[in-house]
Amino acid sequence: MELGLLYEFEAPQPWAGEHPWGQRTAERMAYKNCVEQVALADKKGFHTAWLVEHHFREGRSHMPCNDVVLGALSQITENIRLGFGVALMPHEFIHPARVAEKVATVDLLSRGRVEWGMGRSTPMEQIAFKVDVANSKKKMLAAAKTVTGMWAEEYYEEHSEYLDFPKRMVTPKPYQFPHPPCWMAASSEETIRMAGANGLGLLCFSIMQPLDKLAELIRAYREEQTRAVPVTSIHTNKVGVYTLVHCTESRAKLETNRLWESVWWWYASVAEFTLKWELAHMPPEVQEKAFPLLKKQAEGGFDMDHFDREDMVIIGTPEECLKKFLKYEDAGVDQVLCYVNFGYLPQDAVLECITLLGDYVIPELKAMGAKRVAGSLEASIALQQAAE
Repeated sequence: MELGLLYEFEAPQPWAGEHPWGQRTAERMAYKNCVEQVALADKKGFHTAWLVEHHFREGRSHMPCNDVVLGALSQITENIRLGFGVALMPHEFIHPARVAEKVATVDLLSRGRVEWGMGRSTPMEQIAFKVDVANSKKKMLAAAKTVTGMWAEEYYEEHSEYLDFPKRMVTPKPYQFPHPPCWMAASSEETIRMAGANGLGLLCFSIMQPLDKLAELIRAYREEQTRAVPVTSIHTNKVGVYTLVHCTESRAKLETNRLWESVWWWYASVAEFTLKWELAHMPPEVQEKAFPLLKKQAEGGFDMDHFDREDMVIIGTPEECLKKFLKYEDAGVDQVLCYVNFGYLPQDAVLECITLLGDYVIPELKAMGAKRVAGSLEASIALQQAAE
């Protein structure tokens, strides 16, 4: 199993000052710190740095232009793969030609290190861009076919239900041939099955659900993969799961690092955003059911260790984190997307986390994987000899 990173470039509120300098100062620091973290992760053996594309978020996800940031990272890193996590694909967000151009450009700049994730975002962003929500899934897949066609053909032309595009040479073409691996962001069982059926890698999360529930969803994805018809020119059958990760030399540091406060900030910020922008029209009982921990926390009845006990997050010493990562591997996860920069964690604590994971956990995971491969080969040879 591989370890990657997921970045949203957060600027947690309250900001230190009134508009405009409170927000501007927070964003300047967020970009500086996160770029420094990815540069270190490149040296420590992380597989992929996935960067989101989100618009109009408040406090979280102050990164609408992941292509620009990935292009910058391509010049200060050497080995880490660079993931669009994701590119928003329905046509109202962006013309497919622009997706083809920007993904291929980063692939060229990085000399073939791009992973292309696709998604369609949530109602708050869809409404702002006037996305046809009812057909957004169909449009996302149609746009994906268009993009891969633009990469494959010298001149591309399309006259379809969603696009009227004259014959044009779309440049540049990707560094990787035929194109970068393709993934899809999904959360519900329906969209997870959709990713599998279309031969796309799966990007999902574990923070809001116990690990056994995640394992069930991964099994559904693998089931669909057995009869997949790839929507792109590459068949990808991998699962990437993101969760909050904090590795430290001693649990005594968790309080001074403001770890539990930061975990709660993550949950509360997700809840507040969703309730404000996407569930505001729903009755109170529906809102409470969606985020029950808000009420429990307000009443003093929620134990923050619950996230830790249920393996929804990965927190602790390198040895403790390794044990949890192995549980994710047992659940069918191919890559854990470590969300290491969240809430109020100080920069030195995040850099320590990346260093500990790179120096201790990643080598152990690689060694265990090598042993499993060797054991599998030995068993295969033994079976072949017995048959002879």
